[in-house]
Parts: sequence; structure tokens; C-alpha cells
Amino acid sequence: MTFEAPSIDYAALSPIIALTAGLVMLVLVAVFDSLKRFGSGLALLTLAVTAGCLIWQWDTNTDLVAGSLHFDGITVTLSLLCVVSAAVAVLLSIGDPAEKQTGRSDYLALLMGSVLGMVMLTQANNIITFFVALELLSIPLYALCATNLRKRDSLESGLKYLIIGSLGSATLLYGLALIYGVSGATEFPQIAAGFLGDGSTEQINKLVSDPLALVGVGMVTVGLAFKVSIAPFHQWTPDVYQGAPTPITAFMAVATKAAAFAIFIRFFLVALIGLVDGWDVMLAALAALSIVVGNVGALTQNSLKRMLGYSGIAQAGYMLCGIVVASQDGISALVFYLAAYVAMNLAAFAVLVVHERQNGFSDDISSLRGLGRSKPLLAWPLTIAMLALAGLPPTAGFIGKLYLIEALVDADWTWLGVMIAVGTMISLVYYLRVVAAVWMNPEPEASPADEINTAGLPTAVAGAPVDEFYDPEAHRRWYLVLPAVLGAAATVFFGVIPQPLVEFAQHAVSGYVT
Repeated sequence: MTFEAPSIDYAALSPIIALTAGLVMLVLVAVFDSLKRFGSGLALLTLAVTAGCLIWQWDTNTDLVAGSLHFDGITVTLSLLCVVSAAVAVLLSIGDPAEKQTGRSDYLALLMGSVLGMVMLTQANNIITFFVALELLSIPLYALCATNLRKRDSLESGLKYLIIGSLGSATLLYGLALIYGVSGATEFPQIAAGFLGDGSTEQINKLVSDPLALVGVGMVTVGLAFKVSIAPFHQWTPDVYQGAPTPITAFMAVATKAAAFAIFIRFFLVALIGLVDGWDVMLAALAALSIVVGNVGALTQNSLKRMLGYSGIAQAGYMLCGIVVASQDGISALVFYLAAYVAMNLAAFAVLVVHERQNGFSDDISSLRGLGRSKPLLAWPLTIAMLALAGLPPTAGFIGKLYLIEALVDADWTWLGVMIAVGTMISLVYYLRVVAAVWMNPEPEASPADEINTAGLPTAVAGAPVDEFYDPEAHRRWYLVLPAVLGAAATVFFGVIPQPLVEFAQHAVSGYVT
């Protein structure tokens, strides 16, 4: 037996190399107390270099490391969304109690580890790298959710996310094992070839009715549905969203979806394309259920973070429709909607971070009363984000839903397009409720009873230091306000002039032949 070392394209691997180097530097910085204050700058520099490497390799389409990774348009576009989301999370984390209590460099090293897993996941072309990258993404997030050591909900959310996430990972791993057993291959193109055989109608019909293959596909779908918060595998989402530190919630809400949908696209439209007649109906049913459960669940929420958690379940249903279509139009519409989703969610969460620091970390919707008159620079981004999430013009959220519905109608999935329209109408109720609280309700009069009382806070857990959580000047911090303003501006800009974002989305589908 001879062993041949795989040829390695270091240029295409440069985003992963940059992230790995930055992660190592952050870990080393954590050792020296005098250097820890440079952690945020080092993390932002790492993300900037990674983004530069991705743009440098914009038109690359090649296999990497003996076919275990594949670099293409999906990799570039969705990795950029993850990197931008991480950069905003780093800015929003400056001065956050979770960052202070955990130790800035440790906190940022965990964040960079999760981003590294996301970028690897967008390139995964093999069931082994698929699973390793997904765990690299998930395990740091379990810890990050529990980094607010003085908040019981944060510790509970970390434990809950760990338990449910592990269940999802185990289900996914078992499904991958079954798929390997049926196809006899680990790489996605070889799995597709193993499934299709001679490509005859008889072979495909036999495959679609093979219980082992269908169970494997079903278990992989369940595992991914846990990660993306698709109903009925969404139960962890509202609790974890509410309990986790808000910068981490923002990061989870957008970056995790971008990375998970990247592997959804690559796995279902490359490895399982021969089974499309078996999984399209299953994914359509999950998408419809997510739209209903997410929108109905959000109606009764008083916590803005829980409401955004339920709305994220509905939004995942909208995005899953792009996979169901199984065409270039569907993928392009999905990537467009993901990019818009990143902008409008980061704007909403940035406003929420500022509001929490000035109101004792309250995320109750009623606490937003009068925000329009007292702090219009925060009220407008939040309003635009809510209108965009609802899908109203002229925002990128409206254009994204329109593209998804057009792709569904063209592919004879009209009933699913109707579900998106119905879900949009229901969502108006809870999104406009936030807008009404911001602009139509007067600001409550301050009274001694409303003042933030630090004596009532729980004692430190595991020796965590006392944090100065109240920041009356938070609305003047550029690193908190800038992400909100830029996110809202991007949402309106791409709603009025969508062509640049359309071209960005179309770049993702280059190389896909479906």
C-alpha cells in the first residue's frame, strides 16, 4: 500500500488558516493579563483578514484536502455572513457582563472557535468533516450561552442547549452512519453516485422506497432541524435565546442559521439529490409546520428575546422553502433572504443590547415604551428591523419573501408560497406590537420604585466578580449603535436597490447544476 499526501491549495484554505491563527493568538493572549485588553481588537483583525481571504478567493471553485472540503460560491457568500455576524457580536460584547466575568480573551476564543466551525461547515464535502465542523460550531456555543455567571437563566440555557444539542448531534451521527451504510461512501459526490447507480428510473424508484436510506435521511434532517430551530425540534430555542447573553443570542440567531443552511444546501442538493422525490415533501411539511408554530408562538410573548426566538423559528421555515424547491432559483432566493435576515436581526439585537444596559437587562416589550421620543437613533433601527422581519416594503425582507414565493410558484409549490403569505400576515400582529410600544405609547414616568436596585441581584456564582451592569451612556457608545444603524440602513438600501444583493446571492449558486 502506498500513501500519497493530498495536494493542498493553501490560497483556498486561507480563511480557515486565518481563523485558526487568530484563535491560537487569542488563547495565548489569555495567558497574559496585560494583553487581555487587546482581545477585541485581535478578534476583529482576525475576522477582517478572514473576510479579505474569502473575497480574494471569490471565484474559486475547487476541492480541498483530498475532497473533504469544497470551496465555491456557497462557501464565500455564507462564510462572509458568518464573519460579519461574528464581528458585530464582538462589538456588542464590549463591556458586557458575560465578557467581563468569563475573561475577555477566553470569551472571544470560544467565539472564534465557533466561527471556525461555521466556516468549515460551509465547505464540508464529506460526512466526517460535516460532523466535526458541526460540533466545532456547537460546543463553544454551549459554553458561551452560560457565560453570564450571575444570571441563573444564562447557566440554565447553557445546560439546556448542551443536552438538547447533544441529542441532535447523536441523531445526526446515526443518520450519517445509515447513509454511509447504504451508499458505501463518505464524500458527498460519491454518496450521490452510490445512490443513483446506473441512473435508471428503476434504480431511483428502488432507492426512494429503501427504508434504510429514508430513515438515514430522516435522522440527518432531524439533527439539522435541531440546529436550525425548525419545528417540532425547536423547543430549546425561546429559553436559550432569552437566557443567553444578548450578544451571543444575536450571533446564534444569524450566524448559526447561515452555516447550517449552507450544509443543508450542500448535503441535500449534492449528496441526496437522487432522493429528492423522497425528501422534498418531508422538508415542505417541516417548513409549513415551522411557519405556523413560530408565528403563533410569538403572538403571546412579552419578552422581546423570546419573541425573536419564536419569529426565528418561522423565519427558518421560510428559508427551508428554498431547499424544497431544489433549484438554482430556490438557492438564490434562500441566500438573498439569509443576507437580509442577518442585517435586520443584527439591527434589532444591537438596539436590544443598548436598551438592556440602560434598563437593568429587561427585555420586556413594555419597557420599550416611549423609546421613539427619548432615543430616536435607537427607535428607528428597531422599527425598520421589525418592519423588515414582517416583510413590509420597501425593505430587503419584503424582496426576500417575494423571491422565495416566486421560486415556489415556478416549481409548483404554490401552497407553500401561500403559507409564507399567511405567516407574514400573522407576524404583523407581534412585530407591529413592538413598533406601537416604541412610537405610540408614552414613556412611563420615573419613580423611585423603578430605579435599578443592585441589591436584589443574585450573588456571584463560582466566584464571579461583581459587574457594573448599568450603563446610562450606552446609547452613545459607537460600537453598540453603529451595528444597529448599519443593519437598518442595509435593510432599507437592499429593499430599494436589491440588485447588488441579488448578484451576491447568485454568486452562491455558481457551480450548482440543479
